[in-house]
Amino acid sequence: MKNTLLLRISVAIILIMHSVPGMFNNGIHDFGKLYLDTQGFAPFGLTIAWLIKLSHLAAAISLLLNRYIKLAGWGTIFILIVGIFMVHLPDGWYVVGGGRNGVEFNFLLIFVFLAIMYPNGINFNTTKE
Repeated sequence: MKNTLLLRISVAIILIMHSVPGMFNNGIHDFGKLYLDTQGFAPFGLTIAWLIKLSHLAAAISLLLNRYIKLAGWGTIFILIVGIFMVHLPDGWYVVGGGRNGVEFNFLLIFVFLAIMYPNGINFNTTKE
C-alpha cells in the first residue's frame, strides 16, 4: 500500500480537521443536540455525534499507520453515505460555486477511500480461467 501513501496522508488530515476542532468549539455538541436530536435521534444525538467524530479520528490514525484500512474505510464510507442523505442531498451537488453544502465532497471521499482500500482495483470476475 505504499502507492496510497499520499492519499492516506491527505485523507487523514481531512478527517482530523473534520473531527478535532469540533471537540473544542462546541461543534460536536451542536451537531448532536441541534441537528441529530431534531432529526429523531433524541436523546442519543450527542452520543452519536461523538461516535461519528471519534470514528473519523480512528480512521485517520488507521490511515496514517496503514492498519485496519478496510475496517476504517467501510465505517467511514457508511458515515459519508448517511451524511449525504441526511445532511447534504437537500443542498444539491455542489459544496461551493453552484451551491452550498452539497454532496460532491462526500462523493469524492467515498471513492478516494475505495481507491485506498483497493489500490489494485476491485476484481468482479469471480471465475477462474
